[in-house]
Amino acid sequence: MDTKILLGRRIKELIKRKGFSQEKMAELVEIEPASLSNIVTGKNYPLLTTLDKIVKVLNINYSDIFNFEHHADIEELKETIINILDKNPDKIKDFYKIAKALTE
Repeated sequence: MDTKILLGRRIKELIKRKGFSQEKMAELVEIEPASLSNIVTGKNYPLLTTLDKIVKVLNINYSDIFNFEHHADIEELKETIINILDKNPDKIKDFYKIAKALTE
């Protein structure tokens, strides 16, 4: 998936988690709401100065903004899970219990 789209989705997720509307976030970051919309929809990358303001307003680290593995497509996620379990066979039973609890 395109990095711009993944980054936009992650920023949108973090804004929502903080409880801000996009309009409020744009105001706090001092950009136009349309500019923020273009960022969260993956049409544009944020400028570094804008990204810096987003990180400060949301009170997060840069690493938080680029942690968008969970937005990968289903096949990529399945492959990642299989790789994790192959490397940690002692955790398979724990993983099963978690997966079963999440789906019940």
